[in-house]
Amino acid sequence: MAIARLVRQAKRPHGLWVKMAAVTVLGLCFIFVWGVFSSSSSVTSQRESFEDIAEPVSSSSHKPQKLRDDSKKGGESEKKSKSNGNGSSHSSATRPHSEQHKGKDSKKEKKHVHAEGKEKGNHQGLEDPQPQHGQEEKEKQKENEKENEKEKENEKEEVEVEGEEEKVDHESEVDVDADGGSDLAESVDKDGSEVVEDVEELRKKSKGKIKGPLFDPNASYSWKLCNSRSKHNYIPCIDIEVGGGKVTSYRHTERSCPRTPLMCLVPLPREGYGFPLPWPESKLKILYKNVAHPKLAAYIKRHSWLMESEEYLTFPQNQSEFKGGIHHYLESIEEMVPDIEWGKNIRVVLDIGGADSSFAAALLDKEVLTLSLGLKNDLVDVAQVALERGFPAVISPFNRRRLPFPSQVFDAIHCAGCSIPWHSNGGKLLLEMNRILRPGGYFIMSTKHDSIEEEEAMTTLTASICWNVLAHKSDDVGEVGVKIYQKPEGNDIYQLRRKKIPPLCKENENPDAVWYVPMKTCLHPIPSGIEQHGAEWPEEWPTRLETYPDWVNNKEKVVADTNHWNAVVNKSYISGLGINWTNIRNVMDMKSIYGGLAVGLSQQKVWVMNVVPVHAPDTLPIIFERGLIGIYHDWCESFGTYPRTYDLLHADHLFSRLKNRCKQPVSIVVEMDRIIRPGGWTIIRDKVEILNPLEEILKSMQWEIRMTFAQDKEGILCAQKTLWRP
Repeated sequence: MAIARLVRQAKRPHGLWVKMAAVTVLGLCFIFVWGVFSSSSSVTSQRESFEDIAEPVSSSSHKPQKLRDDSKKGGESEKKSKSNGNGSSHSSATRPHSEQHKGKDSKKEKKHVHAEGKEKGNHQGLEDPQPQHGQEEKEKQKENEKENEKEKENEKEEVEVEGEEEKVDHESEVDVDADGGSDLAESVDKDGSEVVEDVEELRKKSKGKIKGPLFDPNASYSWKLCNSRSKHNYIPCIDIEVGGGKVTSYRHTERSCPRTPLMCLVPLPREGYGFPLPWPESKLKILYKNVAHPKLAAYIKRHSWLMESEEYLTFPQNQSEFKGGIHHYLESIEEMVPDIEWGKNIRVVLDIGGADSSFAAALLDKEVLTLSLGLKNDLVDVAQVALERGFPAVISPFNRRRLPFPSQVFDAIHCAGCSIPWHSNGGKLLLEMNRILRPGGYFIMSTKHDSIEEEEAMTTLTASICWNVLAHKSDDVGEVGVKIYQKPEGNDIYQLRRKKIPPLCKENENPDAVWYVPMKTCLHPIPSGIEQHGAEWPEEWPTRLETYPDWVNNKEKVVADTNHWNAVVNKSYISGLGINWTNIRNVMDMKSIYGGLAVGLSQQKVWVMNVVPVHAPDTLPIIFERGLIGIYHDWCESFGTYPRTYDLLHADHLFSRLKNRCKQPVSIVVEMDRIIRPGGWTIIRDKVEILNPLEEILKSMQWEIRMTFAQDKEGILCAQKTLWRP
C-alpha cells in the first residue's frame, strides 16, 4: 500500500523531488556501508604488517641501554678500563642511546605500510601525507630494500641455527630414562629469590619465539641462603634434600635435579673462607677450612699422601696410596708396557674415583692431562681436594646411566684401589669403560687385595669383550697388584668369539648419545673408516693440538676458531680486563665449540674444562682429539662440581643460544655464583639485550662489575664475585 501511494505521489508535479531524495538517501547508505567495510579491511592489512616486526613496537621506548651508552656512563667506563689496566677507551666505540633507538625506529618505519600503499621513511613523512619524489626517494627505496634483504638473510641464518640445535637436542633425548632426572620432588628454600615479575607469565604474554632466555630488565631480586642438608658443599643434582635426618645417604644413586630451579645462594663454610693459594703453591698445600668435611679428618689419619699442618692441608712429594711412591708406580707401568709413553702417545687420562690426586699431580709433570671422576658415594669428598689443588675433576654417579663423555676419546683409564663391581649387572660398568676408551687404549687397574671369585669373574668379562691382558704384576715394594688391559683396535676379533655375549650394538645405536641415556649391555663396533672419530690414534703431544684427522670435515672452521680465540686472549683477556692471571688456575668454557679458548690459554698456567651443551652440535670428540678435556652438560641443570671450585667462567653467547630451554634462566646465573670462587671472575659475551639485565642480576648478588663494553648489538661483561652472602 505504501509503495502504491508513493507511485501516485510521484505522478504529481512535486514527485520529482521525492525521487531525488530517495536516491540520495540510498546513495548515502551505500557509501556508509562501503566505508565501514573498507576501513575494517585497512585495519586488517595494518595488523598483518605489524606481525613482521621482529620486536614489539613498545620495546624501544622502555628497554634500557645500560652498557655505557650515554656520555656520562661512557666516561665511567673509560675510568674503569684505565683503573683495570686497559688503556683503550671503550666509550668511543659504544653507540649513544639515541642512535640505538634511531636504528630500531627506522626498522619499524620501513616495515610500516600505509593503507593506501604509500611508504613513509621518517617522522616527517608521517606528518606529511604527500609522497616524496625525485632521486632521493629512489635511493632511499634501494637502501630500504637492501636492508630488508639483509634482515631476511639474518633471520634465515638464525632459523637454521635454531633448527639445527633443536634437532640435535631431539636426537639426544632418544632412549632416555623414564625418570628424566627428576626422580624426587625436592624443594630447597623455594622462596630463596623473590622475583617481582613472573618470567613464565611474560613468556605467555609475549608473541613469537623469544630469542635467548628472558631476563626481565624491570625485575628486582632478594636473595636468601640455601637451606640444604649438605650446607656449604651443596650439589643440587647429586645431593638428596628430602627425608630428613633418617636418610643414611645424602646423595642420589643417579643424577636427579630439583623440579624447582635453584634460586638461593650456597653459604660459605662455617669456619669462613680464605682465598686459595696461587698455582703452583696450591699443588703442595691448600687451606684446610676451604675443604673441611666431617669425614675428611678421619680420612687424613688413615692415609699418608695428605696431612694436616696448622691451617693447611699439605701433600708431601712422592707420597701416595702406593708405598713405593707415585713415581715408582708410574715407572713400573712403563716398564710393564713400553708402548705407554706418558705425555706423548698418552695425553688424556680418566682417573676413576680420584682417591689419590697425587696420581694426577705426577702425570701433570709428564704433560698428561688427567680428569678425576669423583663418584657420588665418595662421602669424604677427595675430588673437592683435587679441585682445590688445581687439578681437573667432575662429580658424577656411576650406576645405570652413561657418563657425560663421547665414545672412543680417552687414551687410558685408571682405577686405583678399585673396589667397583665391574662384573655385576651384566658387566654394564665395564662396557661403559669400553665405550669411552679409545681403540687400542689402556685400562689400568690396581688392587691391594684380590678376591679369587671377583678375579675370575673379571677375567671372564674382559675375555668376552676381547680385552687383551698386557701385564699382570704384584709389586713387591708397593704390595699392589696391577693389571693392564688393552682394547682391541678392530672388529675382526669380535667375530672370532664362540659366544656372542655381550652382542654387538645395533647400527642405529648412537654411542655418543649420553644425556640421561642408560648404559647398554652391548659392544659398540670399533670405528673402521677414516670418516669416523676414533679410527686412528692421534698424533703425539703436543703435535696433536694443531693436527686435525681426516674425520674432521670442517677443518677450516677449527683453524678459524683457534685463530680467533688466540687473538682475543692475547689482545684482550690477558692484559685488557684487569685480571691477575697468577691467581687463575681452574677455568671453564661454558659453551665451547672446538676448544679454541683452551688453546689460546695454553701458554698460561691454567687448565680448561670445555663444556659442550647438549642442545648444541656435537664437537666434543674434536676437543678430545686435540688433547684437551671436556664434558656434555645441560645448563638448565646444575653442573657436577662442588661449590667454589672455579677461578674463571667464560660464556660466549651461551644465554642467547639457550633460547626457551630453561624454565627460569636466572637459575643459570645462580649456578654460576655457586660454581665460582669468591674473588673469581666471569667473562660473558652476548647480545646487549641479554647483558643489560644480566648486569643487574650480578649486582643484586653484590658482584663487582669490572668492565662493560658494547658495539652495535654485541657486548662483553666482565665481573668479579665477592665474599658477600645474604
